[in-house]
Amino acid sequence: MTALARPALALPLLVALQAPVLAFDLVLPSAAKPSGERVEALASHAVATGPWKAGTLPTTTAEGSLRQTAWKLAGADRGTLDLLRPLRDQITAAGFTTVFECESTGCGGFDFRYGIEILPEPEMHVDLGDFRFLAARRDGGNGPEWVTLIVSRSADTGFVQLTEIGAPVAGEDVTLSTKSDFTPDLAETGSIDPAPAALPANPVTGPVAQALSAGQAAVLEDLSFASGAADLTASDTDSLRQLANWLVANPDARVELVGHTDASGNAGANTALSLARAEAARSALLALADIDPARITARGAGPDSPRATNDTQEGRAQNRRVEAIPAPTL
Repeated sequence: MTALARPALALPLLVALQAPVLAFDLVLPSAAKPSGERVEALASHAVATGPWKAGTLPTTTAEGSLRQTAWKLAGADRGTLDLLRPLRDQITAAGFTTVFECESTGCGGFDFRYGIEILPEPEMHVDLGDFRFLAARRDGGNGPEWVTLIVSRSADTGFVQLTEIGAPVAGEDVTLSTKSDFTPDLAETGSIDPAPAALPANPVTGPVAQALSAGQAAVLEDLSFASGAADLTASDTDSLRQLANWLVANPDARVELVGHTDASGNAGANTALSLARAEAARSALLALADIDPARITARGAGPDSPRATNDTQEGRAQNRRVEAIPAPTL
């Protein structure tokens, strides 16, 4: 087992977390609890090898067995570098060479985060202003092996996602698809959201679906936000169901969720709040159906595009909204 190379960080008691795709153990603090996993016997995965710049994310395609695992560290009070550094040391000690490493805006911020594959909320959370990414490679006996790490945090929780892409073992039968065998101890990790429910028939009915089919923006009218808050009062609404149905019925379509605020308060805080509202709508949408998260992006417009006066309570309520806008296909 690989030991941590930087004991000066004074991490708590460590436990080994097996990584069956690649032949090394990753050690995380004992406070880390697994929150999600995706396994594929044979997959192609785009590994970011540079920052998002001028509308492009440089990538290389890695092929082989794939495993993505996410962990949460409740009560984490260390920064993203403190989260990343001991894991990076272990990856280096296992014979991997770092190909690319970046932090938040240096990665490309919003565009970079939505250009890479991340397990959905609540399994993995990425703060757009506070995350770090690393991609590393080593040459194995059956071909190149890759690992990527992305770490982030909220006010009281650290988040880690490890992606491993290992070359198939010679002679191994990888013709059958596999499903994750992730079975967390709910007594330790808390409940995991169940699989999205099946959507009803008539997938493209309703004003939201009709507007998107016509290439127009659609306001998710029944999403409700209190003034100054990003939490949805209801996460399963008719407009979100219409949007989910439309995305399922149009598998090549992409949408951008744009959050808006009223004009109350500081403009910079309102822009951050509007992004948080769009992210909340995105998380609720992904919980409704099995949709590739890369097809749904989120953006905050703040108070810049009011649709009603900000001089009345009713007008301000109308301006606190999220819109779904058709986006170009990849």
